[in-house]
Amino acid sequence: MRLATLRTGANGRTTTAARIEGDRAILLDEFEDVAAVFAAQAKDGGVMERVASAGGEIRDLSTARFAPVVTAPGKIFCIGMNYRAHIKEMGRTGYAHPALFAKCKEALIGAGESILLPPESESVDWEGELVVIVGKRLRRADLVDALDGIGGYTLMCDTSMRDWQYRTSQWLQGKTWEHSTPLGPWLATPDELAADAELVTRVDGEEMQRGRVSDLVISPHALVSYISTFVTLEPGDVIATGTPGGVGHARTPPIYLKHGQNVEISVSGIGSLRANVEHEGASTP
Repeated sequence: MRLATLRTGANGRTTTAARIEGDRAILLDEFEDVAAVFAAQAKDGGVMERVASAGGEIRDLSTARFAPVVTAPGKIFCIGMNYRAHIKEMGRTGYAHPALFAKCKEALIGAGESILLPPESESVDWEGELVVIVGKRLRRADLVDALDGIGGYTLMCDTSMRDWQYRTSQWLQGKTWEHSTPLGPWLATPDELAADAELVTRVDGEEMQRGRVSDLVISPHALVSYISTFVTLEPGDVIATGTPGGVGHARTPPIYLKHGQNVEISVSGIGSLRANVEHEGASTP
C-alpha cells in the first residue's frame, strides 16, 4: 500500500492523508498526514486494514500537490557515511557506529516543490536517500522489533550546503536549511520495497548516483534499533539511511546544484521523487 500527504486547502497549509492507487489519490479525511495514520494504528490495530479499503474524494495525481509525507515529524535523524561507495569517494574509512545528525521540520518540502538555494551558500549538493518512517512506538527495540516497527519507506534529497557543513566537525549547519529537503512523494509499506532495492539520482536527466541497499553498512532496521536505544521513537519519526556514491562534492572539479535544474530520485518498489531547484526569492514557497 502507498500513502501520501496532499495539500488540500486553498492556501496549501491544510493537508490530508491519501491512499495512492495508480494515477489516483483517495483522500482519507480522518487523517491530516501519514504520521496520523500510524499514530491511530498504534492505538487501534485495525486502522491500516480500514485505510486500505476506505473510500473518499478522488484526486488526479497529475494535478495533486504533495506535502512532505510526514508534515511535522517529532524527530528527523539522518545517517552519514553509510554506503560503502560513498565512504570511498569521500576518502573516509567509515565509523564504528552510525554517524548521526538531525534535521528540523522546517527543512522539509513536498515532492514537486522547489529546493531553495540560499544566497549564503555556493556549494549546494544532492544526496538521494531511502528513508524509514517509523510506524509504532519503540524503545530499546531489538532487531526483530525494529524491523516490525518500520511503517514504510519513502525518498528524500538530503540537500547539503557543503561550505556550511564543513565549517566545523558538526554537520548540522549544512544539513537543515529551510525549504531544502523534499520528502516523498509517498510512503510505500515494507512489502512494496524491492529486494535489494536500487537507488538512482538524476540531475536534469543525467545519472549522478546509483547504489543498492546491499551496499549499506548498517541496515535500516539496525538503525531503528540503534536509535531507539537512546530515545523513544514515535509513529511518524523519520530516519534517512544515507546516500550512495556520486555526490557532486566528491567530483573533480566539484559540481553543485544551480537555479533552474531539477532533481529526480528513484528507488525500485517505491517510485520517484522530483523537485525543482530555485534561488531563494525567485518564487514564493
